[in-house]
Amino acid sequence: MTASKQTLMTIGHTTHELDAFVAMLKQHGVTAVADVRSQPYSRRLEQFNRENLAAELASAGIGYVFLGDELGARREEAECYDGDRADYRRIAELPKFRAGLDRLREGAARFRIALVCAEKEPLDCHRTVLVCRHLRDEFQILHILDDGTTEGHAQTEKRLVREMGVSRTLFEPDLTTEQLIQQAYDLRGEQIAYRANGEGVAP
Repeated sequence: MTASKQTLMTIGHTTHELDAFVAMLKQHGVTAVADVRSQPYSRRLEQFNRENLAAELASAGIGYVFLGDELGARREEAECYDGDRADYRRIAELPKFRAGLDRLREGAARFRIALVCAEKEPLDCHRTVLVCRHLRDEFQILHILDDGTTEGHAQTEKRLVREMGVSRTLFEPDLTTEQLIQQAYDLRGEQIAYRANGEGVAP
């Protein structure tokens, strides 16, 4: 009998009030948060600044760990860039990134973890396109959407393939579903990756 997979959740804080955000985490049984923002500060949304978020979560009995250095998408390592654009494939090869994944694996054995970043839409965020891509075979991944409902990662990937417009063609008629999914990840990663000139959406 195959053991059931551990659950890993993700959520974007967007413009929620902090108490409403914490309530959503509690609604879904989250007991610890892994903050994967490279820069966990905002002048406009100060309630989600690292210290404020950690304190509010602690008062609600939810753990907090900052993993932006390990799993963030805005990197300091020069080898992660193709020109001015961060390259998600290169980031995924970093020892520091792999160490961050290991910390998630270890934590998931003791906590129900939610990856936290800023974007409302999972497909607009590296938490899905970079981090979850490398955990999809190990965890049951659920994305907490802006209205508090959840979407399973398999459904998220179906949307990814559809939105990126990848499909079998006359020249590649034998592509597997998995190959199409991986193509879609690559294309979306190129679209949303941080650019050193200030473009890109991943915090």
